[in-house]
Amino acid sequence: MKKEKPEKRFEQISSDSVSLIGPNCSVIVDNQTGVHYLVAYSSYGLGITPLLDSDGKPVVTKTEV
Repeated sequence: MKKEKPEKRFEQISSDSVSLIGPNCSVIVDNQTGVHYLVAYSSYGLGITPLLDSDGKPVVTKTEV
């Protein structure tokens, strides 16, 4: 009996490199809540923050229930 793989909680939807020595950026989505996050990382560390729309509210993709 095979076990089904659980769905991944987070999914990377885009990625970009600012420069060869600068930070790299990715946008990830929480598949349970639909909230989008910006992740910036380099060899010095990492930062993560929710993406906000023009009203200052988190960007959310509707998820299937």
